[in-house]
Amino acid sequence: MFPAKPERPYFEHWLRRTRKQLSASGRLSEIALILSKEEGNTVEHWSRYLRDVIDEESTPSVDLLTKIDALLARPLPMPEKTEPPSML
Repeated sequence: MFPAKPERPYFEHWLRRTRKQLSASGRLSEIALILSKEEGNTVEHWSRYLRDVIDEESTPSVDLLTKIDALLARPLPMPEKTEPPSML
């Protein structure tokens, strides 16, 4: 008989949400770049690690999970709107 997978409802929910958020073009690379600046290591290391987490080959620590969650919760920068000059 196969060993039962441990129950981790919070992690499973986080993983589903994170997969959707990282599926956007360039989002995984952006998070990897931020993590490399803040936590050390290379962008390639973090990209590979994030892919391992998404594929459930690795489980992040609670601290790292929270940090990734906080980075993904930041709003994406929007281009500034320039108002046309007033005719008056």
